[in-house]
Amino acid sequence: MRGGDFEERSVGALRVRIDRTLCVGFGDCITEAPAAFVLDETGVAVFLAPETTSKEQLLRACDACPVDAITVWNEHGAQIVPGACEQVP
Repeated sequence: MRGGDFEERSVGALRVRIDRTLCVGFGDCITEAPAAFVLDETGVAVFLAPETTSKEQLLRACDACPVDAITVWNEHGAQIVPGACEQVP
């Protein structure tokens, strides 16, 4: 799904969302998973082929975002990236 402020994809059992208003184009996600993400013409991260990346590599790439523009939920709907949310009861 793409449009407006968010781009979202289901990748296996994960739901991954890029917040286009937060992304500033550092490219850390691309460094970690170049097959999964690319910067668009405005310098904002978008999906390329995240389904071709291993789950571990994809999670590392999402977690690498310094501005937390990428959020990941597991198959139970629990947010797992950014990781700080795991500590909140």
